[in-house]
Amino acid sequence: MSNNKTLDELFLKETLRLAKQGQGWANPNPMVGAVIVKNGKVIGKGYHHKAGLPHAEIEALQNSKTSVKGATMYVSLEPHAYHGKTPPCTDAIIQAGIARVVCATLDPNPKVRGKGLKKLQSAGIKTAVGMLKQEARRLNEAFFTFHEKRRPFIVLKFAASLDGKIATRLHDSKWISNPEARQAARNLRSIYQSVLVGVNTVIRDNPHLGARRSGKPDPLRIILDTSLRIPMGSRVLRDTNALIVTAKATPQAKRKALESQGVSVVVLPSKKISLKKLMHELYRRKIISVLVEGGGAVLGSFVDEQLADKVYAVHAPILIGGEQAVSVRGLGVRAVRDAIHLKDVSYKRFGDNMMTVGYAQV
Repeated sequence: MSNNKTLDELFLKETLRLAKQGQGWANPNPMVGAVIVKNGKVIGKGYHHKAGLPHAEIEALQNSKTSVKGATMYVSLEPHAYHGKTPPCTDAIIQAGIARVVCATLDPNPKVRGKGLKKLQSAGIKTAVGMLKQEARRLNEAFFTFHEKRRPFIVLKFAASLDGKIATRLHDSKWISNPEARQAARNLRSIYQSVLVGVNTVIRDNPHLGARRSGKPDPLRIILDTSLRIPMGSRVLRDTNALIVTAKATPQAKRKALESQGVSVVVLPSKKISLKKLMHELYRRKIISVLVEGGGAVLGSFVDEQLADKVYAVHAPILIGGEQAVSVRGLGVRAVRDAIHLKDVSYKRFGDNMMTVGYAQV
């Protein structure tokens, strides 16, 4: 690798490191980092802190210690060229006199894809794209899935015994995993834009479903509740950051009571909740990622619909047993070859618990 390519890779890695600082906060925007280099030295850095705030490129320009004219800008994602909540980054880059832009990957958003670089090229700015492309895609896997599949990135998370039970026959699940594993799993809520459970989980466990991490954003709480059985005093209804998904025959009085508290209620036009219709509605609402926490019936419905992009599964060294104990339900597959197979699998130990993380093969 030539010295120039080595430096390009070095500075692009820094943009990815910077970008990750916006994890959880940037939703539904991508995490983006930018570095400005002149005469071999970094003169400006920035990352996208939060949706609605300046993008990484603008932050880097504003933070520059000296004139950026003739400098190279490294950015983890293609600069956008349209006017959204903020002005086009391409215009600011051109006006600043940047001579070269190196980005890891194109933006998957049809409003941007290729147009940002084309606009820069038309202004006489040299561009390069593709180095560390896979790393950049993985960083923003939810954002890429949202635009390429036109639905949220779906993550399944559960804790199970060695014999595959996520609760006993009496629906007791506290606690299958140990405190360290539970905390790691709970921390996922500050990464993904929303967390989803069924109403039975709310009725039985009255969960909080918040990130509970100091300074971290809470996800949108999505509750699947076909006939609006959710108790009005549930902790998931503690504020307006909740979305209740129900079906056509929902009780109107209960719906009005929920909406009077500021809780959003989505009525899907069917007797049962259709996950495909739900994905369409969440896409329309710009929800780019969903962390599915269960219970067994909800997890099984996502498996049946092949709606899983990533899985976090914690296994504890215990045996629960029982034909009526709870596992991942649904119809299931007819043959093992039809199962959801995971790739790029990694493992992490939490004491005597093991977390398996993998991506569903497509």
